[in-house]
Amino acid sequence: MFAKIKSSVVVGINAHAVDVEVDISFGLPAFNIVGLPEVAVRESRDRVKTAIKNSGYSFPTDRITVNLAPADIKKEGTGFDLPVAVGILSASKLISENTLSRYLFLGELSLDGNVRPVSGILPAAIWAKKNGFKGIIVPLKNRTEASIIQDFKIFPVKNLSQVVDFFTGFKKIEPFKSDFTTFLARKSKNDTIDFSEIFGQNHAKRALEIAAAGSHNVLMTGPPGSGKTMLAKRLPTILPKLNFNEALETTQIYSVAGLLKENMPLVTIRPFRSPHHTISDAGLVGGGHKPKPGEVSLAHNGLLFLDEFSEFKKNVLEVLRQPIEDGKVTISRAGYRVTYPSTFMLVGAMNPCACGYFGDTTKECSCSQTQIQKYSSKISGPLLDRIDIHIEVPSVPYKELTQNINSESSFKIKKRVEFARKIQNKRFDKLKIFSNAEMESRHIKMFCKLNLKSLSILEKAMNNLGLSARAYTRIIKIARTIADLNNEPEIMRKHLAEAVQYRNLDRKMNGEY
Repeated sequence: MFAKIKSSVVVGINAHAVDVEVDISFGLPAFNIVGLPEVAVRESRDRVKTAIKNSGYSFPTDRITVNLAPADIKKEGTGFDLPVAVGILSASKLISENTLSRYLFLGELSLDGNVRPVSGILPAAIWAKKNGFKGIIVPLKNRTEASIIQDFKIFPVKNLSQVVDFFTGFKKIEPFKSDFTTFLARKSKNDTIDFSEIFGQNHAKRALEIAAAGSHNVLMTGPPGSGKTMLAKRLPTILPKLNFNEALETTQIYSVAGLLKENMPLVTIRPFRSPHHTISDAGLVGGGHKPKPGEVSLAHNGLLFLDEFSEFKKNVLEVLRQPIEDGKVTISRAGYRVTYPSTFMLVGAMNPCACGYFGDTTKECSCSQTQIQKYSSKISGPLLDRIDIHIEVPSVPYKELTQNINSESSFKIKKRVEFARKIQNKRFDKLKIFSNAEMESRHIKMFCKLNLKSLSILEKAMNNLGLSARAYTRIIKIARTIADLNNEPEIMRKHLAEAVQYRNLDRKMNGEY
């Protein structure tokens, strides 16, 4: 007796087909699972056997062999419990195999036969729809996550008996549909904070506006209490909303990581991730025995804020270089590798020295020159080169703290940012990029043409600051964003002059300070 059930396994953020083949033959009682299963999959034998018995069905006393094909892909997680159980019942002739062939099955079984939620439902639903399945059978608590995929039937089930009754025709299961307006109307917790709450720091606010408009990386340097963290936490309030494609891709990552909530299955707000400086390199970029997305991937299409930037271990910071450059992370293990997207805005905040007051006008620095150099050397040149905007955030004078002047609100700044992003969306309409920061050399040649006067400014900056070719292209990208904010089609000298100002650490490293 033989049966085949359709299921899937997630590799990276994409689902791949898995055929759950069940064979029941005469011989000594045995229950074997083959096809490169990991521990949780092998343990499903006991869960499946007990769940079938406790659901009121007889478990075969013959030799049972379950093959998870293809056998060269590692099978992980508990989502194969339900398809294995259904396969055994189908091979026992309790359910007709013909009624099962057009459905995808995923779910973990508890010992009483209830179906528990699993991670990675969204990629599986996307794959099932693309490959012409009639519907997908999912745990009840995963129903809203799967229902993000429109025009596709989602059948949520509470227990194994409900699945059997549905496919034997005793009971119907109504396909589940969700109301997307409730998800899209979700408000961010950042709605309670605003840029208008920050006194002074107009130069830093301008730099963050440019960063938000072009999705540029930023590093803020300044003494303790100058407002670096306040500025970073308010940056999401001026970022444009996620479009549906961005939201779907970000949600896939959170689905694989098991971070989606039942009542909020779609990530509609740009992620803001702020890991502690004690994080490991695997925690930051992903990894582990079962490779999972790291903070850089969880910040995809959003913002990664590293407070106390220089306190992170050097090897941890260095692993950021590839994700910043490539927009993805590839984790290799023996026999296979997974890739997670990681297009994010990096925002760092650090003190200029160990005591925090080097260069401060209000308090004297107690560090020696050697200590200052040692502290600043924690950030390597290659990593610093990949950060577009470097700004100093000085202490706020008493007068600015006490003056009764209303600072510009996040709402007004966001309007300008969204306007600049619309220009970029139109510019890159036929390309696979969405912001100025993502431009490569060929895009710069197409969209960032400079006249002779503008080139002379860049030449002086290159010679005086000793800039690398990467810093050169980053200055042009920033200038392009400044021009977009001003609604000017051409990059002019004033745009480049302002862009050069945002390379403070280049100037400092070359002895200008």
